Amino acid sequence: MTEFSEFTLPPVLVDAARRVIESNRALGKKIAVAESCTGGLVSAALTEIPGSSDVFQAGFVTYSNEAKIGMLGVSLDVLETFGAVSIAVAWGMAQGVLRKSDVDIAVSITGIAGPDGGSDKKPIGTVVFARARRGADPNEIVADMKEFGNLGRGGVRLQAALCALELLMPVAEAPAAIVEESP
Repeated sequence: MTEFSEFTLPPVLVDAARRVIESNRALGKKIAVAESCTGGLVSAALTEIPGSSDVFQAGFVTYSNEAKIGMLGVSLDVLETFGAVSIAVAWGMAQGVLRKSDVDIAVSITGIAGPDGGSDKKPIGTVVFARARRGADPNEIVADMKEFGNLGRGGVRLQAALCALELLMPVAEAPAAIVEESP
């Protein structure tokens, strides 16, 4: 007899996805992702959570440069100038998600999971993330490059997915200014 499990992914990933779904649900926020090196792993983790469809709207797997251009509108010039694993491309991917979907928060992931593809400047384990929020100040750019090291393809992808899920957590809004009137 075959045993069935409720989840197919590692518990640490499912727990992180659950926190993302529950936190965004509580605030009525919608989320989406654009994934390259994780190949849909973040989307898979989010959809492990029952009822996630009221929060998670879309996952774009844009593994090739052509997909980044065609699906998300990333500029060929940006790709050629900075390379697919760059803050500029990650930011373009996140902005593309906002344009293509009706969400509040978009996160993108692009990187080098290995075992090949690394270089001295961008070794295996280099992953870039970006988060864009609908209605945010256009000068607010949230992007980061992390070097996980050569953890093996699965290890890099898992760490990248966990970081992306952290970026999908709701952002604390600045409190409204308190205006006091003089008597």
